[in-house]
Amino acid sequence: MSFLISVEDLADRLGQPDLRIVDASWHLDGRDARADFEQAHIPGAVFFDLDAVSEPDSPLPHMMPAPAVFAEAVGALGVAADDLIVVYDTAGLFSAARVWWMFRTMGARDVRVLDGGLPLWRSRGFAVERRAADPRPAVFDAVATPAAVAGLDDVRHALDGGAQVIDARGAARFAGQAAEPRPGVRSGHMPGALNLPFGRLLDPDDRMKRGDALARAFVDAGVDLDQPAITTCGSGVTAAILTLGLAELGRPSRLYDGSWSEWGGRADTPVQTG
Repeated sequence: MSFLISVEDLADRLGQPDLRIVDASWHLDGRDARADFEQAHIPGAVFFDLDAVSEPDSPLPHMMPAPAVFAEAVGALGVAADDLIVVYDTAGLFSAARVWWMFRTMGARDVRVLDGGLPLWRSRGFAVERRAADPRPAVFDAVATPAAVAGLDDVRHALDGGAQVIDARGAARFAGQAAEPRPGVRSGHMPGALNLPFGRLLDPDDRMKRGDALARAFVDAGVDLDQPAITTCGSGVTAAILTLGLAELGRPSRLYDGSWSEWGGRADTPVQTG
């Protein structure tokens, strides 16, 4: 089964009683994604605030919350774990993969990413609405999957030969040639990590590549698809695009939740440039 759903397939399913559509938009530049949602969203969608649905006591951005916190937040949005959940964003494919990963890690049975997101939905002529959603609260039975999440020690072990670490940031940030967007975070990458900018998994219309083309994107970055992998990025958002791509190829992976915000922000972690 694919974890992606086409805009045509979603349009055909609108109105189904078990369908829950989630706008998971988030912008690195700080643009107000909720304001975008209020201007135009897919009919029936609810807005998932990535920064709000996060671990409140962590100094790191939008870290995965405890199961009870997640369950309360998404239950208030009317989403249950056994619904068909379709997640999208306004960029095409950016933050939606992170929220897809969060739902799956918290026990959602069937969650898909809208391939091409809102831009493709609109370009194909499907309707949007401004009417605010008024969901009926649901019970989301959250069951965490710890094996899906990698921590700092897991990454240290991986870099010592335990697994491949694949970084979704752009080449300039990976090489330390571009400053990090967060204050106090060093530039560069983890020694031994592989660089696969997430855009290389996407076609020009922001749909994810398929089959051999998708596999080739990983292989060209030096990834051995038969070996364990940990995905990472700046703050755990675009790493999920790599995780989604690997899942489409039938390959499991773990996502480093703290990502470069944690690694690059510490004084006791090695950093390589070039």
